[in-house]
Amino acid sequence: MGVSRLDVLYRRLLLTKLFIQGWGKPEDLKRIFAFRKIIGNRERYKDLVQRDYPVFIDKVEDHTDCKIHNGHFISPLEHFVPGILPAESVKARFQFIVPKKWKRHRPVCIHLAGTGDHFFWRRRTLMARPMIKESGMASLLLENPYYGYRKPKDQLRSSLKNVSDLFVMGGALILESAALLHWLEREGFWPLGMTGISMGGHMASLAVTNWPKPIPLIPCLSWTTASSVFTTGVLSRAVNWRELEKQYCAHPVYEEEIINMLEYCGTDSFRMGQEFVKNVPGSFDSLSDLDLTHDLLDLHSPERDHQMGLRSSCSQPGTGGHASDSALLMGRRERDGLDQMLSAVSSSGPHLDMLHAKNITCGAGQRHSLQRESLCFMKGVMDECTHIANFSVPVDPSLIIIVQAKEDAYVPRTGVRSLQEIWPGCEVRYLNGGHVSAYLFKQGLFRKNRSIRDCLQEPKLCFYTEPGDQPTGIIRTKAMARKKSKQQGVGAKDLVSGQQQLKPGDAGAAAAAGGGAGGGGDAGASRTNQVANANAYIQQHTS
Repeated sequence: MGVSRLDVLYRRLLLTKLFIQGWGKPEDLKRIFAFRKIIGNRERYKDLVQRDYPVFIDKVEDHTDCKIHNGHFISPLEHFVPGILPAESVKARFQFIVPKKWKRHRPVCIHLAGTGDHFFWRRRTLMARPMIKESGMASLLLENPYYGYRKPKDQLRSSLKNVSDLFVMGGALILESAALLHWLEREGFWPLGMTGISMGGHMASLAVTNWPKPIPLIPCLSWTTASSVFTTGVLSRAVNWRELEKQYCAHPVYEEEIINMLEYCGTDSFRMGQEFVKNVPGSFDSLSDLDLTHDLLDLHSPERDHQMGLRSSCSQPGTGGHASDSALLMGRRERDGLDQMLSAVSSSGPHLDMLHAKNITCGAGQRHSLQRESLCFMKGVMDECTHIANFSVPVDPSLIIIVQAKEDAYVPRTGVRSLQEIWPGCEVRYLNGGHVSAYLFKQGLFRKNRSIRDCLQEPKLCFYTEPGDQPTGIIRTKAMARKKSKQQGVGAKDLVSGQQQLKPGDAGAAAAAGGGAGGGGDAGASRTNQVANANAYIQQHTS
């Protein structure tokens, strides 16, 4: 399947650059990589966030069709990797949108934000309120770190300054999602699910891997790893490669220390990236042979051709640039990883200009190609923190429905392990078109999947554990579930306004304390040990 023309055009019209300040501090990368190895092991560290983690409701708004609860809490990441979050991102903010009248159950779906989705209005308008009308389902909208109220003052729009910022965002959202799931269980809401579009879908997938109970997940327009997004997708043109190369060359710590921390499903991710670059047909220099935008959009011009040097003498004899372009665009069934990279990266003239920056050198011929090593390093760090295979398999993958676009140029699937391979039993549904068209025109299909008519539908309720239950694997019939609900009075009709909770300043003490609600005795001691072991592990690998 070819790439979406609309995806390429849309990305071309946006001028936002990513990672303008580079990789991030080496110390921060080492700390977040060490923490990834902790949260990637659910069985060993499943109680990092205690069940009574403090969450606060600040204001309740009464609308004709729903109630909107505005709340906040301190990000649990601040307790484990202190100082790695910007000051503005430490306080996590959310909106909880509930129907005026509940139906049989009180289902809630947590929505994580996609790239550029600041504040709450977009998810509230396009997803949450329609879902209340269509299925009576509540939605909890969590604001991403680095976005909206949590955006650093010196950050321009959605342009993350450092590569490490993306990993910090992911680590924070995993723990914050756990805190909210615990809170929803305490308040009696059930069943619970998670979803998101694009980056939000991927973050929701990571969060579910860390949750110790069966939970429905509907990631839309996301896949297995972010490495393909920033190395072969159209977003690769937005990456500040020149600065990344300069820093990689200037700081040996990236090559001498950080590379040793990179893993991909237990193997050396950086070395795998080197093998990929080494074994693909041709060379990255052949990127200059393509002008995808010319064939897609007819936006080519002699002046731009001359400025960017898009047609170089690197073409292989007997191979015309236009011939290879048309083969790519016509959707060949068998394309290797390099073809996908060419189709995406070549849509950027400035990116090609960066790739020809052969004048960048790094003492005594340490690297014969700085561009290649920077690209390999990007793949390595992205796989380390975002590849689904580096995290635990969700408790019940059969509760997962993945929604993908067939011609997605933002999230390439070529050369990437399938989610169905990593999560046996999950379901993948494909939409016609690309990333942008699916987001703009197919929200109704997302709601159909997300409103849990498929994932949280009535016949599947017998497979869910109820609030406060441990994932024992016991399957209850619907009658048994209703009987238990009546006996225990599960679920408050609404949140209690002005509920008494710990003060924000007490959050750190609560995080360090043993055990959560109902988790005294051995459970409290177990959690204390997990927290101590996690902190010791981070300290050991960053000292």
